[in-house]
Amino acid sequence: MSEEQKKILEQQLWNIANTLRGKMNADEFRDYILGFIFYKYLAEKMEIFANSILEQDNIQFRNITENTKVGQEYIEAIKEESLENLGYFLKPAELFGEIAKRGNSGTDTFILEDLQKILTNIQLSTMGTQSEEDFDNLFEDMDLNSTKLGKTAEARNAIIVKVLVHLDEIDFKLEHTELDVLGDAYEYLIGQFASGAGKKAGEFYTPQEVSKILAKIVTTGKNRLKSVYDPTCGSGSLLLRVAREVKDVNNFYGQEMNRTTYNLARMNMILHGVHFSKFDIKQEDTLEHPQHIGLQAEAIVANPPFSANWSSNPLFLTDDRFSQYGKLAPASKADFAFVQHMVNHLAESGTMAVVLPHGVLFRGAAELHIRKYLIEQKNYLDAVIGLPANIFYGTSIPTCILVFKKCKEDPNHILFIDASKEFEKVKNQNMLREEHIAKIVETYRSRTAIEKYSHLATLEEVAENDYNLNIPRYVDTFEEAEEIDIQAVMAEIKTLEAKRAELDKEIDVYFKELGLVF
Repeated sequence: MSEEQKKILEQQLWNIANTLRGKMNADEFRDYILGFIFYKYLAEKMEIFANSILEQDNIQFRNITENTKVGQEYIEAIKEESLENLGYFLKPAELFGEIAKRGNSGTDTFILEDLQKILTNIQLSTMGTQSEEDFDNLFEDMDLNSTKLGKTAEARNAIIVKVLVHLDEIDFKLEHTELDVLGDAYEYLIGQFASGAGKKAGEFYTPQEVSKILAKIVTTGKNRLKSVYDPTCGSGSLLLRVAREVKDVNNFYGQEMNRTTYNLARMNMILHGVHFSKFDIKQEDTLEHPQHIGLQAEAIVANPPFSANWSSNPLFLTDDRFSQYGKLAPASKADFAFVQHMVNHLAESGTMAVVLPHGVLFRGAAELHIRKYLIEQKNYLDAVIGLPANIFYGTSIPTCILVFKKCKEDPNHILFIDASKEFEKVKNQNMLREEHIAKIVETYRSRTAIEKYSHLATLEEVAENDYNLNIPRYVDTFEEAEEIDIQAVMAEIKTLEAKRAELDKEIDVYFKELGLVF
């Protein structure tokens, strides 16, 4: 698929999404449209899989008559195979195309109850199987009886039919397994919703440019990863971005506190073709109730909520994640608590990259104590990368990326990169372009010192700065102002005043000719 065709598909999906826009706000209609796209994906995947099994019998899955003995035998055999390979099952009558066709067959056709039952049946089909947890309550945010869709059942039915019919007309090209057309389009929609969701966007989405930097950093020198982990995984986009940088990722691990976003992350994984046995996404508060105890991940990426509140309960001083530091991150700023949690889950040969607010670089008290311990006692900090302000949805504050390794290739230095000045302004948002991303990643990988951009600081140098990591202390970006020649400026002012006096005389002559006073 060409770039132009991809953009057409993205625009088609966005136009369909806007069918619901007048009914509710961005984060609400997001749940419906992404849910319907996901249902269409599951149905088409199911049909392609079933047709491959039935090929030798020269039968099409959707043509099976379900209420006959032969039809039931076919369905039971396909269901068994489907649950093992896809992790779920849909009957022929439950396929997306069939329900859309029924909805479009006449003005009085009512499909809401059947549609709600189908979405429930998808989940029920997984009960007692390995994929049960991955599909549990996956469609719970799609309340088809919500008055947000319409005041009456008929109005709700009409809008849903309209969305389904439009979606049914789009070919997701799922039979072309080498393409991830739908996955890309899904990511596009998630990004569009994030840009329109204001402050809430940070809860579930990391801008793709930042995701690329994190992904490229943690995969440096690697073609395959045993495991990648995101303790605040949001919609799962960051985990999937890491997978694009290598040939294969064996296991994806993520944790997300928000229930709706957790559902979105699981959908996103399945929709990108990640087999249900290869991802483990949990829903809980990562700091208070960690779900992947004992995990040692080869790559860790995260964009935690900036300066979030957490309990900072003294009991955590006996928790393996925090005990060795002797101090906990403050209750009003959980940034370093996330860092400590991630370091605890990092494999000896692994790399972790985390996006944080600039305050983590210089704030004192407990945060200074933790920062000093990580550098002086452990020597885990590998790089500090300053990003431009206003590149995240919902906040204009400048941010940074901290890179940690337990086995640093360059144990005597910490690399500082100041990329805060290199961006392109697009409307109200600052954007990192490919050349900006490439420069950051290449500088990190080569560990090059570039005037006014990067600096390799020795551990002694950092200690002399009392473990203050504020980037201007290490990367001098000061630009001397051009000297002003006061005499030349004064001479120019006199010349201009003389010219103005001459013009005044000329204008005065014209006014007198017209009988006017200048």
